[in-house]
Amino acid sequence: MVSDASQLLTEARRYEAGALELRRRIHRNPELGLDTPQTRAAVLEALEPLGLEIRLSETTSGILATLRGGKPGRTILLRGDMDALPLHEETDVEFRSELPGKMHACGHDAHTAMLASAARLLTETRDQLVGNVVFMFQPGEELYGGARYMLEEGALDGVGAAFALHVAPQLPTGMFAGRAGPALAAYDDFSISLRGRGGHASMPHDAVDPIPAACEIAQALQTMVTRSISAFEPVVLTVGKIEAGTTNNVIPETAEMRGTFRSLSERSRDLARTGLQRVVEGVSSAHGLEASFQIDPGYPVTVNDGPFSAFASETLRESFGSSAFVEAPHPLMGAEDFSYLLQKVPGAMFFLGARPANADPIEPCHSNRMLLYEESLPFGVAAHAAIARRYLS
Repeated sequence: MVSDASQLLTEARRYEAGALELRRRIHRNPELGLDTPQTRAAVLEALEPLGLEIRLSETTSGILATLRGGKPGRTILLRGDMDALPLHEETDVEFRSELPGKMHACGHDAHTAMLASAARLLTETRDQLVGNVVFMFQPGEELYGGARYMLEEGALDGVGAAFALHVAPQLPTGMFAGRAGPALAAYDDFSISLRGRGGHASMPHDAVDPIPAACEIAQALQTMVTRSISAFEPVVLTVGKIEAGTTNNVIPETAEMRGTFRSLSERSRDLARTGLQRVVEGVSSAHGLEASFQIDPGYPVTVNDGPFSAFASETLRESFGSSAFVEAPHPLMGAEDFSYLLQKVPGAMFFLGARPANADPIEPCHSNRMLLYEESLPFGVAAHAAIARRYLS
């Protein structure tokens, strides 16, 4: 069932124009969060001729489109996310965002376009498929947890495995990368409020200054991570915001801090939470401050299933050549709500190289200057098709 590289890419490139048009249409009109009506409309328009079974999410703009194969069998889910980021685009491409403060800076426009074109390609050979393919078009990946909403609505009912691709501007175009086990980190956000007593900058002894304590907490948290958590279960903790005071000669009453930490196991995640509490309470008490803090749990660790990862990597090597897939040497500390699917069924998220031609420097995902090489789209289309065909063969 799996074609060689040239045949697969030839098949995928028949839909390249449609993938480009859809990707650029979505890129021009980026939408945030769980409500992406224009993106949903564009995807439905692309899927309309295919005769798929369409289920629309009732709580999001998500779409589940099911392709029934020629014979009954198991079911695989392929996922593409649809939402953008709250960034103002600073590229000069002719299809750049037309909406100020919104940009597809993480490749979700490409993910959606590749998945829609894979649906077209797989529909051509539906009679040869032993089972079904569910195409999951999901909004709200960027911090909204859109996957959870669609899972609660039954997105995985009857599904035996799940697969997703994420573009990687740092990798050469057409190269795939992935690993079994933890592939992406869990994340948690935290906020800290410190309350002292305001006063005159010339008389700090008559005040209780929260600013030195905030600085000390920021430093102590880094020491806590390196001295309390194993280097083999790494945690990355960042204080991204400290806000206090109104002018140069007034000691403020309060200071606010916000940050995030990333972890690769539930054990290290719990250690970071406990350590955060200990540091905040200890340092603030030593300075005579009142402190409150809150941890907002984010996505869990994205854990690729071992056997499925081996199946998927073997499929990609056989389909595109032995050098087309590389084992990722370590997890990335970014986070993904595809992790919720991988907690329920075997599956994997792999990365697809999309390095822009002649780009120097290469802008990463979440940059307001992020670019991807559109020649990567047929590779993503072909990869989705290869995985689904082999799984259902």
